[in-house]
Amino acid sequence: MSVSKDSAALQISFIGYTPFLEGLRLNRSKARDLDIQMIPANELLDEVNVVADRAGDVQVRTQMSSITLSMKSVKNLPVLLGETDILKAIQLLPGVQSGTEGTSGFYVRGGGPDQNLILIDGVPVYNVSHLFGFFSVFNADAINNVTLIKGGFPAEYGGRLSSVLDVRMKEGNMKEWHGEGSVGLISSKLTIEGPIISDKTSVLLSGRRTYLDLLAKPFIASQTEGAGAGGYYFYDFNGKVSHKINRNHHLYFSYYEGLDEAYINTSDSYENNGIIEEAKTNASLNWGNKIATARWNWLINPKLFSNLTAISSRYRFLTDLGLEQSRTELGTTTKESFQLSYLSQIEDVGIKWDFDYRPNPSHTIKFGSGLTRHQFEPGVNSIVANFGGAGTIDTSFGSFPQAAMDYVAYIQDDWKLGDRLRLNMGLHLNGFNVGESNYLSLQPRLSARYLLNEKSSIKWSYVEMTQYMHLLANQTIGLPTDLWVPVTENIRPQEAWQTAIGYAYNFGDGWELTLEGYYKDMQNLIEYKDGASFLFGFDDWQEKVTTGRGWAYGTEFLLEKRRGRTTGWLGYTLAKTMRQFDEINFGDPYPYTFDRRHDVSFTMSHKFNEYLSAGMVWVYGTGRATTLATRQYLANPNPDQWWWNPVIEQVGSRNNFREPAYHRLDMSITYTKPKSWGEASWQIGVYNAYNRVNIFYMDFGSDNNNNRVLKGYGLFPIIPSISYAFKF
Repeated sequence: MSVSKDSAALQISFIGYTPFLEGLRLNRSKARDLDIQMIPANELLDEVNVVADRAGDVQVRTQMSSITLSMKSVKNLPVLLGETDILKAIQLLPGVQSGTEGTSGFYVRGGGPDQNLILIDGVPVYNVSHLFGFFSVFNADAINNVTLIKGGFPAEYGGRLSSVLDVRMKEGNMKEWHGEGSVGLISSKLTIEGPIISDKTSVLLSGRRTYLDLLAKPFIASQTEGAGAGGYYFYDFNGKVSHKINRNHHLYFSYYEGLDEAYINTSDSYENNGIIEEAKTNASLNWGNKIATARWNWLINPKLFSNLTAISSRYRFLTDLGLEQSRTELGTTTKESFQLSYLSQIEDVGIKWDFDYRPNPSHTIKFGSGLTRHQFEPGVNSIVANFGGAGTIDTSFGSFPQAAMDYVAYIQDDWKLGDRLRLNMGLHLNGFNVGESNYLSLQPRLSARYLLNEKSSIKWSYVEMTQYMHLLANQTIGLPTDLWVPVTENIRPQEAWQTAIGYAYNFGDGWELTLEGYYKDMQNLIEYKDGASFLFGFDDWQEKVTTGRGWAYGTEFLLEKRRGRTTGWLGYTLAKTMRQFDEINFGDPYPYTFDRRHDVSFTMSHKFNEYLSAGMVWVYGTGRATTLATRQYLANPNPDQWWWNPVIEQVGSRNNFREPAYHRLDMSITYTKPKSWGEASWQIGVYNAYNRVNIFYMDFGSDNNNNRVLKGYGLFPIIPSISYAFKF
């Protein structure tokens, strides 16, 4: 901390702890180190009312289009099946659209899911979905805080076009051991933290697993008479070790692993005239991430410190189908087998070095560089067949492994000019080498904040972003295919520029208001061509896609109450998002699938007393854009050939129909009671409280009079939940 005066008063406070206050005499030529341990306040105090105008920080920060969520506020919100999910909370923020009903995908200011840079302790995560998208990979008990940046990106971030979601894990307690966990309808989790060496080394371990497969096992066995097994489960594991070498050097090691797996195994056998035949089927679908990080934090001097980070990550999607048959006749057994698999994965190994430098109180300078090696396997099909005495087949086809080097350098300065104006200026240099292709981009970043008075300010930002990776996403399937592919000579990098202007006002007493308008232009986006498929094809992925552009603009409103017994926010977004591809929709612009003209979210948490609290969420959004046929005719007009006369449907334009509006109310109530060993709490919640049928899928059918009608199907009716949580 650097200040411009020769003395200062330092106050540190936190709810439930005795405030620390000390006056400091400062010496510019010599730094002073302070270690401060907060002391719990054991005595109960009467209510104290402090009447004053307090200037919050929403109008002071140079950074715009940014929101930080505390895990305490997230855990107070009602959730699907009692499973706290930070991505569900992110979807409630203005400028962020959710995907289909109940899923954890999010779309920021008209961008796609691949355009979100999602970080766990600074390491990119390529897939964040569990249970086919209905839950995220983030275990709330292992997370310290979450920051979402929708625009005005600082120069330290790059590689994506639309947003940065920075998730920071907790560090273990260096004083004493603690734990917390919960038991819900579909999963349980446990987190333990404490010192390995007091005041020097700490560890945090957190795990979560579903038991859907265990619950379903007896039902599957009864239906298959013991000849089959199947199920689905997912798990997460987070671990972090922090070690303090001395005042100037700290080491951090963190690890994350998560896996989803759906599987089914069947077997059958029968005997006929002394011939025994057996058949087995094994099918599985799994996907998951592995992430490891090692970080060295070095305080070089009182004005300069650095973080040197080594990273390793892997995301893999794998599906297998195996068939085995055997025939035993006259003591001789012949066997045949067929194995079909599809693999897609991306692996990263890299290193980066970041520096923070404060030459004086008016400047905060950040700079750094990094190098990452990507290994892409966008889609490899494998067939292994054994036809007994007729020979074997062992072949692979599709898109084969490809390596790429990704190098980054950046510098930025948060510069205070006088009492009212503050600038954040930066440059982000990003190069990418893959095969014979070399790309280089220089991306300027600029944000400005001008204080109108101590309570309000106006802000403006302009950024350019380049993305060297694409996600092949087929919106007609529900699988987490996530086929990550690099740029090539034929497929150029995605590029975007975005500008935003905003107004921030602090009412005091915890109330804050932000109003922003933005415009974003995106180039070199990719989409599957009409009729193309990601799975089991002989063509390379480049033959299946087409490139185009997109643009988005809108206005966002957020009124938030951050302190007091009642907290929450009201958010509203008015926006439009379009796409245009030469080989789709005859080259005409069309609405993006997740274009929502209106989006409203209202959240509220209220603490009645020390033991009882409640929360509610209400959301409303314009229906998704979808494609429906507008005409149909008979393929063969000759009435004499009645045996072959299929109906042909004609589509006028892409996304030519709007589904009904989406809206939903969720509520929960939590009862917490202190125990001799800690505290325990019960949460009872209800998802979709007024049982709204929100559209998940639409098709044409017939009514009772055999008239052709359009039908919509919902996924989640009213769903109650209950969960038990504990801390010790």
